[in-house]
Amino acid sequence: MLQRFSISLDSGLLAKFDAYIQEHGYSNRSEAVRDLIRKGLVKQEWDRNSRVVGVVTLVYDHHKPQLQERVTDLQHRFYHIITSTTHVHMDHHNCLEVTIAKGRASDVQELAQGLIALRGVKDGSLTMSSTGGELH
Repeated sequence: MLQRFSISLDSGLLAKFDAYIQEHGYSNRSEAVRDLIRKGLVKQEWDRNSRVVGVVTLVYDHHKPQLQERVTDLQHRFYHIITSTTHVHMDHHNCLEVTIAKGRASDVQELAQGLIALRGVKDGSLTMSSTGGELH
């Protein structure tokens, strides 16, 4: 059931918010407010070390000595939180690896930081997500 409420914003902040809405393709203010609230709640779950889901994305040159072995070794250390890993060959040298992990936020962050920091990783990121409530 939808509940209505009103908020007051100064005109400068409202103008910036309307520009944000347009830039991000929202069809109305309510959709944008809902999305921002959800993002804030997901961040709060991560800050509280709740059970969460994270997606670690890496791009690396698979010709770098021992890099693939170090990626695999680290993934094996965190096997208990890894749900899935997908490896994609982007071209002759570069690979994209996506690892989905579900567990305590601190464990998912430790896995992500370890993978992203490996020598030879060209790009890496952690996308933090959640269902909006403790995952079981």
